[in-house]
Amino acid sequence: MRTSQPSRRTVLAGTAAAAALTALPPLAGQAALAAPATAAGGAYRWRNAVQGGTGFITGVLFHPSCRGLAYARTDIGGAYRWDDRTDQWIPLTDHLGWDDWNLLGVEAIAVDPAHPNRVYLSLGAYTQSWAGNGAVLRSEDRGATWKRTDLTVKLGGNEDGRGCGERLLVDPRNCDTLWLGTRHDGLLKSTDRGATWQPADFPATPSATGQGVTFLIAAGRTVYAGWGDSDGTAGKPKLYRTSDGTTWEAVPGQPTGAAAKVPIRAAYDRLTRELYVTYANAPGPNGQSDGSVHKLPSGSGKWTDVTPVKPGGTATDGSADAFGYGGVAVDARRPGTVVVSTNNRWAEIDTVFRSTNGGRTWTSLKDGAVLDVSETPYLKWGQDKPKFGWWIQALALDPYDSEHVVYGTGATLYGTRDLKNWAPQIRGLEEASIRQLLSPPTGEAHLLSGSGDIGVMYHERLTASPSRGMASNPVFGTSTGLSLAAAKPSYVVRAGWSDHGNGAYSNDGGRTWAPFEAQPAVAKDAPGPIATNADGSVLLWSFGTANPGYRSADNGATWSEVATFPKGAAPVADPVDPTRFYAFDTTNGTLFTSTDSGRTFTVRATGLSSPDSESQLTAAPGRTGDLWLSLKTNGLYRSTDAGATFAKVSSCHAAHTLGFGKAARGASYPAIYMVGAVDSFNAIHRSDDEAKTWTRINDDQHQWGWTGAAITGDPRVYGRVYVATNGRGVQYGEPV
Repeated sequence: MRTSQPSRRTVLAGTAAAAALTALPPLAGQAALAAPATAAGGAYRWRNAVQGGTGFITGVLFHPSCRGLAYARTDIGGAYRWDDRTDQWIPLTDHLGWDDWNLLGVEAIAVDPAHPNRVYLSLGAYTQSWAGNGAVLRSEDRGATWKRTDLTVKLGGNEDGRGCGERLLVDPRNCDTLWLGTRHDGLLKSTDRGATWQPADFPATPSATGQGVTFLIAAGRTVYAGWGDSDGTAGKPKLYRTSDGTTWEAVPGQPTGAAAKVPIRAAYDRLTRELYVTYANAPGPNGQSDGSVHKLPSGSGKWTDVTPVKPGGTATDGSADAFGYGGVAVDARRPGTVVVSTNNRWAEIDTVFRSTNGGRTWTSLKDGAVLDVSETPYLKWGQDKPKFGWWIQALALDPYDSEHVVYGTGATLYGTRDLKNWAPQIRGLEEASIRQLLSPPTGEAHLLSGSGDIGVMYHERLTASPSRGMASNPVFGTSTGLSLAAAKPSYVVRAGWSDHGNGAYSNDGGRTWAPFEAQPAVAKDAPGPIATNADGSVLLWSFGTANPGYRSADNGATWSEVATFPKGAAPVADPVDPTRFYAFDTTNGTLFTSTDSGRTFTVRATGLSSPDSESQLTAAPGRTGDLWLSLKTNGLYRSTDAGATFAKVSSCHAAHTLGFGKAARGASYPAIYMVGAVDSFNAIHRSDDEAKTWTRINDDQHQWGWTGAAITGDPRVYGRVYVATNGRGVQYGEPV
């Protein structure tokens, strides 16, 4: 959904070690959706709190020779395999841990048509200097277990062009040979099934900022490669091919012009021996305003323009009907039957076109579509009905069922079995980037979540997508703050990005909402964290390091500047004393407190850490002045005197985020949950003795990349914990 907010695709300024092209020992994938995780001191069962997709599906791939087998890739949430028996997606990359967060961006998937159990992934989210190098995973058992090769190049699974075709391909002449297209390092080749890689002799010259290879596809025994760095002119080829696996040549006669500047995806009709290619004037998913569809018969070699509707007309609202083309797929059972998708068509809404005569005529499947989103109501985005889609670049047609078409959007994967009735085919695939978590002590819902792109959700059940969808009135894009009054938990406030107000309150625990009557002018451009005090009588709202904080004592009707509030800090309310607030200034390691309901703040403890904007301050429930400070690799600190002094907790080496839940039987202090390092690596831990000792509660198969945003226990269920991930939604665990 197009909004004015920053993307949920969190850019983490972390690093991953560059490694040589050597094969590493096997890494086990997740073989079952909810298998118990055996950890030191006990076992936990981990599951997703169901939201239903919520992220960009960048690729879907049906296996050409095995009925019911399919794979999906995402830009920050890893890869999945479709389980046809249970009608759900199985996550394949949850074993990737903290140091491998960058590998949860999947650049491409490849399958071996002759060996259905083989699957390959090329992984790497970013090509910037702060991101680690990419990797290739290879499996002989459909992703249940993996072997890994670290690359010396970077891949861009969450960059522009991430919705282009598969950049990884098993060679049609020799299944031991694989091709890997990169953004900035040309074409790579492996002759040992992905164990080692070498540069291939490819005629196009890569650049440090270009798209490079946009797709690889087999057409019979010929391999085609799309090239995304052409300017659209005749002298700058954008499609190459090889028939012998050694020599590449530019395909003659290829289309030119802005509408054919970047080849996005391709599909080969083996029944008619025709190659279909979609084009746009930018790689997408954003920024496309022109595009086309062309086909190339392998016999004549003469290109034909088969574009369903040319961009550039006038939309029904009077605006320009600007868009590109994205996905393309052919029917393996019916010659000349092909589907293509538009992309970035905001005025008229994107669609999927279908042709049964090789592209001579087309039908828009959107026009007669019946969308059923009852299983994932958030897809209505606060409106009466859902949109057909946006960011449609992933498009696939089941080779065993001509009426089974699926397409990805920026939030889900729609599927049909009759070309008319569509519903999300998304069970098991969860891709939200979670920013905030609340587990109320009372009420129907045990969980409220704040996410990138999809705002806040009220989870009345953990096993079904919230029936109320996204919190509305107003609908947010990215959520920036979520807080409840500890002594009055029915009162909840939230903040986030929206064109219709940036703050809201609820008097029924988050079921329904109303916007603040007013808001500071800066809220529209920099909505930040928000907090309510213990009894819900005062609000504090932060707006980034360039702006002061603001206070309201009348439920958001009026706001006043708090000059002494540290700019950019996240306000934290004392859970017992409504006159007390706390704020940690991450720029200089100083703890500020207020004892007059947020009117003024004074310095308390100083020199607590080197500056780090991701440091987090948490107040223990049911106690006044009991503060815990997570300073990442600088460790965990605690204050029992309202921030006057802090002592380092010696039982852990690093603490990234911390939360509390119901105490263990016989314990007087709440259970503490922490993402941090007790040993030499980051993991998820629980302490039942006030942080004297810790038990790791996740295992090596349940790591989900970076998990440093938020964690909380359930105040009503001992042992239950909710973990925020950056691309795998809310994971919740319970002792087995």
